[in-house]
Amino acid sequence: MKIAIPLAGGNLSQHFGHCDQFAFFTVEDQKILKRELKEPPEHIPGSFPKWVKEEGASVVIAGGMGSRAVDLFKEAGVEVVSGALCEEPQVIVEQYLKGELEATGGDCGH
Repeated sequence: MKIAIPLAGGNLSQHFGHCDQFAFFTVEDQKILKRELKEPPEHIPGSFPKWVKEEGASVVIAGGMGSRAVDLFKEAGVEVVSGALCEEPQVIVEQYLKGELEATGGDCGH
């Protein structure tokens, strides 16, 4: 499994479309095997979901995310967890893997 997390300043970005990097975590048997930081393509509506899927992610964990992005991820078969609190990305992934991640379903309102 590969989990994608949008970052701003090294932590979870609270606005999905304004992130400056993505952290991609490769997970096997509930353990993090690898972490990669990648710069996303230019933010054009719809570009991030397509790119994240092409990078092999099956889960994206975000702060706030607009409904169009959520729909595009779902259409691509990528699970969306939104409304996560601003934390260091590895902590977020560890919480997700343990079933302890508190996410409110945050929406950017667009």
